[in-house]
Amino acid sequence: MTTTLPPTRPALPPAIRLSRRSALVMAIASLGGLMMLCWPLLLQVPESTRVDPPFLFLALLPVVIAVVLAEISEGGLDPRALAVLGVLSAAIAVLRGMSAGTAGVELVFFLLILAGRVYGPGFGFVLGCTSLFASALMTAGVGPWLPFQMLVSAWVGMGAGLLPRRVTGRWEVAMLAAYGVVSAYLFGLLMNLSGWPFLLGVQVPGHEGSLAYVPGAPILDNLQTFLVYTLITSTGSFDTGRAITTAVAIVLLGPAVLTTLRRAARRAVVVGRVEGVDAS
Repeated sequence: MTTTLPPTRPALPPAIRLSRRSALVMAIASLGGLMMLCWPLLLQVPESTRVDPPFLFLALLPVVIAVVLAEISEGGLDPRALAVLGVLSAAIAVLRGMSAGTAGVELVFFLLILAGRVYGPGFGFVLGCTSLFASALMTAGVGPWLPFQMLVSAWVGMGAGLLPRRVTGRWEVAMLAAYGVVSAYLFGLLMNLSGWPFLLGVQVPGHEGSLAYVPGAPILDNLQTFLVYTLITSTGSFDTGRAITTAVAIVLLGPAVLTTLRRAARRAVVVGRVEGVDAS
C-alpha cells in the first residue's frame, strides 16, 4: 500500500529582494554600526582624554541607515508589500507604547521576529528601522539613542529572516522563541554599550568601586567592567523580562500570527507566472 504525501508548500519569495550589491551595502553598514557601538572596546583612549558622546557617529548613523534603506528599496518594493510594512510598523509602534518596557515587559520583538521570518531579511531590516522610528515619535522617545535602537532592531528583524527555512511546524516556533531570547539579551547588551562610556562614576549597591568606563585602561579591563555593569543593572531585570515576554508571545501567538502573515504574503508578493498572454 502506497502512502501519498501532501504536496510541499512552496517557499514564499522575500517581500524585498536583495541584490548582491544591496546585501554588500547592508553588511558594510552593519559592520560600521557595530564598530560605532563597540568603539570603547576597540580604541585605546588616552587617560587624559575627555570622553564625550560620539556626535560624529550619531550624525553618520542615520545617514548610513538611510543609504541602506534606499539601496534595499532600489530593487523595487511592491505597493502591497509597502502597505504590509506600514501596517506592521504601526502595530509594533502601538505595542511598544502599550508595554513601554515596564519591568522588562516588551511586546515589540515578537512581531518583528515573526515578520522577518515570513518576509525575509531585507524586509526585517527595514521593519526594524521604521517601527522603532514610528514608536519613538509616538512615545516622545526621540534622542541620541534612537539611531542605535533602530539599527539594533533592524539586525533583529534581519536575523530572523536569515534563520533556516527548512525548519517548520513546532520546531519553527521553538527556533523563533530561542532566537527571541538571544536577541533580547543582545539588544540590551548593545544598547547598554552605546551609553555606558558616558556614565561617570557609576556606583552599584553591593559592588565596591565604580563601574564606569575608564579612559586609558586596558581594553580587557573595560570589557570586564562593562559586563559586570550590564549583568547587575540590566541582565537580571529588563533583559530577562524582555526575553521571557518575547519567548512566551512567540510560543502562544506565533502559530496564528505566522499563518496570518503568510496569507498576507501570498497576496502581497506575486508568485508564479502569468499564462495565456501572447509575448509576441
